[in-house]
Amino acid sequence: MAENHVTKSQFVEHLTAKTGLPKKQVEKIVNTVFQTMIDTMVQGGRIEIRGFASFFVKTYKGYKGRNPKTGDAVMVEEKRLPFFKVGKELRTYLNESSRIE
Repeated sequence: MAENHVTKSQFVEHLTAKTGLPKKQVEKIVNTVFQTMIDTMVQGGRIEIRGFASFFVKTYKGYKGRNPKTGDAVMVEEKRLPFFKVGKELRTYLNESSRIE
């Protein structure tokens, strides 16, 4: 997994190789973890994985904006966006490993 990006299927393959578990079982576990995180955030909850990160949703109120093409006023509706905040241990690890390379 030394690529610049990893797809979900590559992630599953890596976990399958690391654990020796059947691929179907690993897929089910990964999908369950992701769906649980999604369900928690949809309900307004926060996920905290100590040392790694926390995931939460921010709500932005609606506002009056402008269409950049026409200049017409438009109402931008309220929206909710997911956020990721890196944990201290992961941040430290990333900064130390970047000095090594």
